[in-house]
Amino acid sequence: MTESDDSFELHDLRVEVVAPAGATIYCGAKPGDYFELRGEMLHLPAGQGFSIYSLAAVLPLLAAKQRPSDPNDWMSSDAEVACPDPNCPTRLRIIRLAKRRFSHRETTAVALPPGPST
Repeated sequence: MTESDDSFELHDLRVEVVAPAGATIYCGAKPGDYFELRGEMLHLPAGQGFSIYSLAAVLPLLAAKQRPSDPNDWMSSDAEVACPDPNCPTRLRIIRLAKRRFSHRETTAVALPPGPST
């Protein structure tokens, strides 16, 4: 990274509902329902909703899943989050998609601290 290069990369994510065949699902989701996270923006397919309770269960992990992680870190290997309803057998699978490049100065008003060479 050069002095003028303030870029960084994050993974886009897809969060998909998975469930055993024939399972009774109480949140209104269907297996295969999903949303995508691109940068900080959440995108749902037209006409599809997503339970706020399911979203609350997965939301704390998304920023970490977007970032690079050591291959031995559980954040690299573990990808499913249980539905918060103890009677619902669904899981939310977090899938890393392509990386997207961002600019620090375009994502915050806070300046980068001076580097060791300045």
